[in-house]
Amino acid sequence: MAESPYKISRWPKKERPRERLLQEGPQHLTEAELLGILLGKGMRKKTAIDLARELLDQYGPLQKLFSRSPGELTGVKGIGSAKAATLSAAFELARRVQSQGDPDKKSFKRSADVANHYLPLMRDLRKEIFKVLLLNRANRLIKEVTISEGTLDASIVHPRDVFREAILEPASGILLIHNHPSGNPNPSEEDLRITKQLVEAGRLLGIKVYDHIILAGGSYRSLADDGLL
Repeated sequence: MAESPYKISRWPKKERPRERLLQEGPQHLTEAELLGILLGKGMRKKTAIDLARELLDQYGPLQKLFSRSPGELTGVKGIGSAKAATLSAAFELARRVQSQGDPDKKSFKRSADVANHYLPLMRDLRKEIFKVLLLNRANRLIKEVTISEGTLDASIVHPRDVFREAILEPASGILLIHNHPSGNPNPSEEDLRITKQLVEAGRLLGIKVYDHIILAGGSYRSLADDGLL
């Protein structure tokens, strides 16, 4: 097989990914071609498509590539900080689109509503993030508050931090969510202990804890659905 020219601009016009996208639509391009358009330019003896293929070979499939940090992307020779930033921005936009809509207008009436919105946003995180969702009486999101980042621990997730914003807003109730980077959605003993502590604190304050939802990969567990709240 003959070696491809190193510059896509030297390819026949009908074979260039950008021109094909404009003429035929993005659905007709391969993942490597779409990534190559984002990368823009290649390097000496490598086209942008070649660099995209190397990324997919090293970090693929595409969903796993999405979880890579900009620093990891620059581990592929020819991917500098600018290209890594472009890719990371595109991946984050895709996650936000997939999370379905404007969070300020989002209504959370079931655990599945929460999972559908937050799984795309949190499934690729490498550390545990604990968030509190403040809801009004119609179960619409008032505000999202990040309480902690890192290993979940009762000394970090303190009731005063969890309920401070809920009191100021004021919120009718709250939802607790956090992710398990391990991919296992089952609650740990610490998860259960923190939940019990927060439910009791909410009862004293008159702010209901509706659920604690654990997100892991593409799955989730609802402590309320499981009767553990």
